[in-house]
Order: sequence, then C-alpha cells, then structure tokens
Amino acid sequence: MDLLNNLALGFVTASSLANLFFCLIGVLLGTLIGVLPGIGATATIAMLLPITFQLEPVSSLIMLAGIYYGAQYGGSTTAILINMPGESSSAVTAIDGYQMARKGKAGAALAIAAIGSFFAGTVSTFLVAIFAPPLTAIALEFGAAEYFSLMVVGLVSSIALAHGSIVKALAMVVLGLLLGLVGTDIYSGTPRFTLGIREYADGLNFVAVAVGVFGIAEILRNLENERTRSVLIAKVSSLMPSKEDFKAMIGPVLRGTAIGSALGILPGGGAILAAFASYTVEKRVSKNPEEFGHGAVAGVAGPESANNAGAQTSFIPLLTLGIPANPVMALMIGAMIIQGIVPGPNVATEQPALFWGIIASMWIGNLMLVILNLPLIGLWVKLLTVPYYVLFPIIMAFCAIGVYSVNSNVFDLYAVAFFGFIGYVLVKLRCEPAPLLLGFVLGPLLEENLRRAMILSRGDPTTFVTRPISATLLFIALAVLIIVFLPSVKKKREEVFVEED
Repeated sequence: MDLLNNLALGFVTASSLANLFFCLIGVLLGTLIGVLPGIGATATIAMLLPITFQLEPVSSLIMLAGIYYGAQYGGSTTAILINMPGESSSAVTAIDGYQMARKGKAGAALAIAAIGSFFAGTVSTFLVAIFAPPLTAIALEFGAAEYFSLMVVGLVSSIALAHGSIVKALAMVVLGLLLGLVGTDIYSGTPRFTLGIREYADGLNFVAVAVGVFGIAEILRNLENERTRSVLIAKVSSLMPSKEDFKAMIGPVLRGTAIGSALGILPGGGAILAAFASYTVEKRVSKNPEEFGHGAVAGVAGPESANNAGAQTSFIPLLTLGIPANPVMALMIGAMIIQGIVPGPNVATEQPALFWGIIASMWIGNLMLVILNLPLIGLWVKLLTVPYYVLFPIIMAFCAIGVYSVNSNVFDLYAVAFFGFIGYVLVKLRCEPAPLLLGFVLGPLLEENLRRAMILSRGDPTTFVTRPISATLLFIALAVLIIVFLPSVKKKREEVFVEED
C-alpha cells in the first residue's frame, strides 16, 4: 500500500504542467543528441548543468534523467539507418539493425528497437520503484565506515569496468580523488592544493570540470575526426513488424530486460556492457546463430532492451545511496548538490515528492519516447546532414554562457578551457575520463566518511574490518580487483572493449 501511495505522489508531481514540459524537453533533447554521433548524453548533461540552477529541483532532475534515457532511444536510430551509433551502447544494435535496413526492413528494425526499449524501460522503472525503498531503509542504517567501504566498492568497480587499461583507469580515479581534495580542509579550515589561487578556496567548480573534461574535450575530438555523414541508404517503409518478427523478439526482449536491469546497477557503464552481454547471450541461445550479423531480429531487440533497462536501473544506487553508477549519474549528483540537495537515502524521507516524482517521470518519459520518436524519424535523419562545423560554435558558446551564469565568475571560463584541454589530452592518451569524474565526485565524500569513522573509533583503523557490513564491502572490492587481473578475465575484458571500439 505504501508503494501505491508513493507512486501516486510521484505521478501527481511528475504530471504537473511544468514537469511534463521539462520531461518532454529532456526526452526530445536526449533523442536529438543520441541521433547526432559524437555528442553524447554525458557531454550534453554536463553542458546543461548551469541551466538547472535556475529551475526547480524536481523539474531539472526530471529533464536531465529524460536526456539520459532519451539518448539511449536516439542512438539506435542512426545505428540502424546509417550504421553509425549515436551512443556507444547502441554499437551492438548497428551490427544487425543496419543489415535489416539494407534488406528494406529499416522501419521494422526501428519499431523493434522502440518497442523493446519501451518494454525494458517500463519494467526496469518498476524495479526501481520496488527496490529503491528497501535499499533506502538499509542505507539509513549505514554509518561512516559503511559509507566509506561502499564508495571504495564503487571506485574499484568503475576501474574494473572502464575502457582500456586498468592501470590508466586507476590513475584516472586517483587524479579525480586528488582534484576533489582541492579547497579548504573541512576540519582544520586550512587551504589545500589551492596553489595560492583564492578562487580555489571552495574547491574546483564541478560544472567547470564536467563541461571541460566531457563537453569541450568531446568537441575538440570531433573536430579532429569529423566524418562526412551519409544519408539514409534505404527508404523507411512500414514501421509495423511482421508476426514472425514479433515472435522472434519476445524472448530477446525479456532476456535483454533482465540482463540490463541487473548490470545497470554496476558502476562504470553497466548499460554498455549489458548490450554486449545481451548480444552474446542471444547468439548462444539462438537455433540459427549464423543469422547474427546478417539482420537477426534478436540482435536488435536484445541489446536495445538491455541498454535501456540498464539506463533506468542505474538510478537505483543514485536515489538510494547517493552513489553514481556511471558518469551521467555523477553529473546528476552534481545537479542535486547545485540545488542544495544532499544525495543519499535521506532524499526519500525528506523530499519524497522529488524522489518519487523522478521515478514516475521515467514511465511518462518512456511513453513520450515511443509515441514521438517513430513519427520524427524523418526529422532526425535530416539533422544528420548538418555539418559539424556549423554545430560546434553554437555548442561552445552555449557551454561558456552556461558555466559563467552559475557564479558569474570569469575564472570559471578559464577553468573550463583548462579542463577541456586536459580532457582532450586524456582522450589522446586513451585514458577514459569517466573514472576521473567519479573520483572527483566521490573524493570529498570518501574523505569525510573516512575521517568521521576514524574520529568515532578514536583513531582505530580496524573499525572498517570489524563492522560486518563494512568488512563485507571491502572484501567485495578486493575480490573485484583480484578477479579483474585474472588472465582469463583480463583477456575477455579486452575482447569486449575492442569489439565496442
């Protein structure tokens, strides 16, 4: 009964005119940036963070959430039509989706992707609604030691699931933690790592770091590697899949939803891994594995369901524990902090309208996406013909105005330029910036809980291993590190990311 009452509160909140409007803006913008290869949800949300300061907390978070799962929908459109995934999680969809388009079944492929995404989004949002309250109740019992250990698990998982070298991912986390230490010591009040720069006394501006490392760096990378965008090779005919297609997609959609819902919770990019895991599973259980790569319905339905389910369930650790499962969730935490909201289990008890409003908006947003996206396919395809040299000055100006508007401080613009250059260098060195952002967000929280636990235990470091939950979490972190360095696991991990690239 409590669940129904809470959902009723959520739908009342999400269905206000203002929140419906921002939900619509979010899913449309998400679809747009999903369609345009090379921009991405992370960079877009980073650029839009400054705007959220002017909005109501619920409206801003509903819009940002809509951008994230809307981008998962949009990414499949270009993957199917022109073999160019708008989102990395849609890379697997391109394998069979594009082949379906070449055979004249582009409409059916798009419909299969949309239906699978809608079903997965609906089911996984229901799972968020079911599991969020009990996890929140458990999290309220956590002390400083448990939170410290939980954040260690999150950082270790982000290293294990990061692209490329594990050593580079570890270096990125350490760099992020160090950047998070810049500012005034929370206990002594003395400045740390500020280099004598007065503007650093309150720490590095989260918006400047996020926009620079993700937004500006992504623009520079796209300018360097701009590719001519091709136009649709086959006309989109009927959007209605055949009876055979419907039969072929039921199993993959169900399995993809289950895989995505489970892997989406994992830190580091569960939605991406879910798509690859789903494709692998479908190929193994299929009676005709030779069809994969030549237009198999299961090769579209499974991965699309998996990546959308993963996008939704990644909100579970954010809403219940205040721990980001991926870079987008780290940006969502930044948006909450900008609004004066402390991420964590107290959000559900202190601001239930916001907590349940976000969950309810996911159902509404998924419905908007499935209704709006298919009729707008023609518009999305036309946008692909816009040259990037026309888009990037507009995006750059938008970034600069947005960052300046947060504090009205010119120094923030210098910081954006600096971190944009750093982000570009990291890309050239094949260092993924996502672990850096997770380290930057979790660093201050990690330090605060470490020092609080040490104070409460009167300086006894064994408090982290004598408390059962904390010890279990640290054991999990250690196990993940050991497993990821095992030769067989390391080899399989490298194969997955080579395929993705």
